[in-house]
Amino acid sequence: MLTRTGFRGLGDSRSTPSATVLELLFDIVYVFALARLAGRVADDLTIVRHTLLSEAGQTVLFFTAMWMIWSLNALLASTYDPRRPDLQVALLVTMFGTLVLAVSLPEAFGERGVVFACTYVLIQIGRPLFLTFALRGHPGRMFAIRVLAWHTASSVLWIGGGISGGLGRGIFWSLALAVELLGAATGWPAPWPGGKRFSRTAVVVSQVHLAERYNQFFMIALAEVVLEAGAAVSTPGFTAEGSITLVAAFAAVVSFWRIYFYHARSGQASTSGGEGTRLSRWASYGLLLIVGGIICTAVGFGQIVEDPNPPIDWALVAILFGGPVLFLLGRSFLEMEDRTKPRCRTLYLGALALIVAAPPMVLLPPVAVAAATGLILAGIAVLDQRGHRRGSETNPTL
Repeated sequence: MLTRTGFRGLGDSRSTPSATVLELLFDIVYVFALARLAGRVADDLTIVRHTLLSEAGQTVLFFTAMWMIWSLNALLASTYDPRRPDLQVALLVTMFGTLVLAVSLPEAFGERGVVFACTYVLIQIGRPLFLTFALRGHPGRMFAIRVLAWHTASSVLWIGGGISGGLGRGIFWSLALAVELLGAATGWPAPWPGGKRFSRTAVVVSQVHLAERYNQFFMIALAEVVLEAGAAVSTPGFTAEGSITLVAAFAAVVSFWRIYFYHARSGQASTSGGEGTRLSRWASYGLLLIVGGIICTAVGFGQIVEDPNPPIDWALVAILFGGPVLFLLGRSFLEMEDRTKPRCRTLYLGALALIVAAPPMVLLPPVAVAAATGLILAGIAVLDQRGHRRGSETNPTL
């Protein structure tokens, strides 16, 4: 019979209300990773058009894979105490592995494919394997085993893609990522008895901690807009076109910040069992779209500063206007469903306005397109503020 002492250890620990310094250190690696991903998006806009879709598909694959690592780490640190030495070692190992992935990113579909695949597999298998041993005798161990089983299955495809190269690499890696996304979307089910549901006390997620982690990562992603536009302006200096684009980029940054932090009320502090991971999973998908949208917007402004002369390219319009659309849709996913109150339509109407306004932009000079993007986003932020009329900042609901 298990006594209470048998449950002491990682399983009995609870996450802190605030993010730790080590978690912020972990995010520094993702500053570098996001810059790498933004560079890939920028490269995708300057290559021959017949390879645009395939190159963009590779970028989306890398972005989603890197996001899977970050989101599962955020969930881990929001479930157990990240101040524990054993958990800190796991986070540091993952941090170093993520750095290797970011360095390998530019040539992951080239000569560094095996390095990328092996490193990714070691990270995704190592985390649940650590939990399987650390949670011995605890009901939460079964969840770790289920996650381990799914990532073990996807690892065969990751390694196979790394070895095969060429078109086969893209196919294998896409299937591997699809397996992981399916597992996350369905709660990592297992075919054995009791493998489809949670113990009510097995997994307790601190929604406060998780929300703070997401908020911090959002701010890191938001800095990418400033970096891309600011770096592009600093090289030639303050030209008229560059200054207008810089102002538009700043308006976009302020609008993103305002909509993200002031749109909805805070959620509950914690939730147990399957509900906690379900809520965090939907929040993870929301922030995936939010960060992806911000990166696209950042690249769009940077490209216009570098080449402000007409005509503007249709792909650049799609990036510059599609980025805010992804942001607004992702932000809507962070709203807590409350059937007693109607859903706010501002975000959806704003996304629709951007989609309708995008096609005519191919007829305008690039600087005018940048200014239009900033003005439309500012208008959406003002309408959203008038609809909520909240005077204080709120953490997005998870």
